[in-house]
Amino acid sequence: MSKRRTHSPEFKARVAMEAISGRKTIQEIAADHAIHPIQVSQWKRQLLDGASELFTRGKKTNDKDEGQAKEAELFQQIGRLQMELEWLKKKSQLF
Repeated sequence: MSKRRTHSPEFKARVAMEAISGRKTIQEIAADHAIHPIQVSQWKRQLLDGASELFTRGKKTNDKDEGQAKEAELFQQIGRLQMELEWLKKKSQLF
């Protein structure tokens, strides 16, 4: 049984750009790169769907800020839980 091939993002982008350019048909592009024509169509669609995300401002920084806020919240929770654990250990030693 053959193993599935994985292609790099650069290769996928190159093939999708080639399909968008329209100089060759999808079948010709697929034959040149030894991949299935449906795969070329999928990569082309993914590139076209994701192209608008390249021009959004601040999206990456918002994700980063959200991650930092979540991290700070988790560190606070860890601190509270550690204090609670220490308190419970001290109380259990008294009995």
